[in-house]
Amino acid sequence: MTDTPSPTTSDERDEFALSCHDLKKSFQGVMAVSGATFEVPRGMITALIGPNGAGKTTVVNILSGMMRSDSGRMMVDSTDVTNWESYKIARLGLMRTFQLSRELGGLTVLENLLVAPQHQSGESLFNIFFRPGRTKREELANAQRALEILNTYGLYELRDSRARELSGGQKKLLEIARGIMAAPKILLLDEPMAGVNPALIDRIGGYILDLKAQGMTILMVEHNLNVVEKICDHVIVLAEGRTLATGRLSDLRANAEVVQAYLGEVISAGPAH
Repeated sequence: MTDTPSPTTSDERDEFALSCHDLKKSFQGVMAVSGATFEVPRGMITALIGPNGAGKTTVVNILSGMMRSDSGRMMVDSTDVTNWESYKIARLGLMRTFQLSRELGGLTVLENLLVAPQHQSGESLFNIFFRPGRTKREELANAQRALEILNTYGLYELRDSRARELSGGQKKLLEIARGIMAAPKILLLDEPMAGVNPALIDRIGGYILDLKAQGMTILMVEHNLNVVEKICDHVIVLAEGRTLATGRLSDLRANAEVVQAYLGEVISAGPAH
């Protein structure tokens, strides 16, 4: 089990885009998260893995401001955002997707992206009436960028379709595309590969690697250890709501506690060929 880390220095904060210390969360007396402590390296892809019930999604909900922790501390860059509301955390550049896609079903695929950018001029009545030119230029720029993102993610031909009409895999792509439209610095992906076919898994993995190449920091909850092995630089293992170990998956395969806690027969077997 990992030791409790000492307080981070300013240089270490520069190294990590996201960190949490001793997060705790219980539901009706049952501890879902019981002291999770870890850092997410800047500009890398980090996997958050663990058995069912380990507290992974609860941690992501806390990190994104969707849920308040009972105790503990969370930092985005050098800002303490402990128990901030989600929209305030989003303003710092942290966005997330969901395990079960939450598309705006009544809107078109294109419209789902157009609602994503923050601080749009059209959100202000003053700008609508007194700065219509500025608002129109921004809307056109957003529309062009949205179409480019949809083209990148293979959704361009579906731009005028209602989001609820998409397949499960297409909804996963739409969620990622909508997150990118918000121009995040940090992207939290909650099981982006769940329920999609192997070909799409490879595509999504490629998209995530592209985001890393663009300088984005990514934290992803993932059960597919082959994907973790292929694309993730860093792995955090949760068990019973605690941080059990961190490192590269290839190194964690030799960790007896990890093997015992998390699908030992899988994690110790190595990647599939």
